[in-house]
Amino acid sequence: MKVSIGVSNRHVHLTLEHLHTLFGENFELIKKNELMQPNMYASTSVVTIKTDKAMIDNVRVLGPVRSYTQVEISKTDAYKLGLNPPIRNSGDLDGSSKITIIGPNGEVNLNEGCIIATRHIHILPSQVKAYGLEGIDKVNVKLNGEKGGIITNVYLKVSDEAYFELHLDTDDANAHLVKNGDIGEIL
Repeated sequence: MKVSIGVSNRHVHLTLEHLHTLFGENFELIKKNELMQPNMYASTSVVTIKTDKAMIDNVRVLGPVRSYTQVEISKTDAYKLGLNPPIRNSGDLDGSSKITIIGPNGEVNLNEGCIIATRHIHILPSQVKAYGLEGIDKVNVKLNGEKGGIITNVYLKVSDEAYFELHLDTDDANAHLVKNGDIGEIL
């Protein structure tokens, strides 16, 4: 079965407390553009992420605010920052990498919070059933094109609010020369 591809660049999710620390009290995120996942958006706000080795500017803040603060980067970003973050599902931050987030009004030092996101497919429970994926946690996906291939260990992220889409980070997308809106095939 075919699945649309969404490429995820480095980004940050913030708690309300950390949003106010970075941008000022009573600050609210402003939508830059909607994302394919329901109620998710890229905001107009950006931050800098920093380690003892390096920093990366203009990292997009995604909205809405969450119950946890998380920085998602690629392995290429990790090399630049001198980190070795774990590959994790969103929100699984125990033992993840330390990182500092800098905003125009302050900074947040996270002892844990930086990950490389797992490859995953957002999918509704009804789609899991309709596509015969019940009881399956991970799938393989074929990516077509000049540098196509088969990627493994793609987690199914089942949610009552989901747009059926494969999320890859920029390293995976660049390795296979795929972009937003391209199509993969679940094997």
